[in-house]
Amino acid sequence: MDKDRVIKLLEKLSKGKISTDQVYAELQDLPFKDLGFARIDTHRAMRQGLPEVIYCPGKTAKQIIDIAKTLTKKHKIIVGTKCNNEIAATVKKAMDKAKYYPEGKILLWGEMPKKAKFDFAVTVVTAGTADLPVAEEASLYLQAAGVLVKRLNDVGIAGLHRLVDELPNLRKADVNIVVAGMDGALPGVMGGLVSAPVIAVPTSVGYGASFAGIAPLLTMLNSCAAGVTVVNIDNGFGAAVAALRIMQLGTK
Repeated sequence: MDKDRVIKLLEKLSKGKISTDQVYAELQDLPFKDLGFARIDTHRAMRQGLPEVIYCPGKTAKQIIDIAKTLTKKHKIIVGTKCNNEIAATVKKAMDKAKYYPEGKILLWGEMPKKAKFDFAVTVVTAGTADLPVAEEASLYLQAAGVLVKRLNDVGIAGLHRLVDELPNLRKADVNIVVAGMDGALPGVMGGLVSAPVIAVPTSVGYGASFAGIAPLLTMLNSCAAGVTVVNIDNGFGAAVAALRIMQLGTK
């Protein structure tokens, strides 16, 4: 259950439009709903102010459907991450309102906000085109949260002039998410050029010695540009949440 839904319930109660029994019926599943195979945290959106998420890998289509049906009763928008095409097709047959964004492997229940809810902007930057799936995961989750997202693709250090050309725009961002595989050097470069927070996302893109993302992860952790934040390999969602947590500081 999200904050807006609870506030509306309380407003209706104060105006006598609904009874205390009706409010109790809405709130009785807080803070979780036990489905047997999963205990669904129905309280997280209220605690954290973030769209609810279903991590899809390792779950069957039926489990995802059951979880989504539980969550959509109480939430305006639900995001499923790392969902493959086959699972997405099965889910969409059972829940025709579910939308699938294959470029970011994102399932979505509900409607993307038409207007930004925050007076902030996040720029999501990729070193190369192969990093786009992880970048799109971050971008789509941020959009679901009502954040203005700007995308800047293929500006890695193999042609640094491409990044330099965009510096005036990059310096306008409140937060920068920088997604890179291979040597993973781009976030460190960005960290030395802009004042806003830089959140680095290593990807599993690269040849053998990149060790499926470990090499760029270590590069980012050892960045000589101070203050670069690093999330796990291919974790675009984690980078988006880190950006949201930073941005929420400005709304208190």
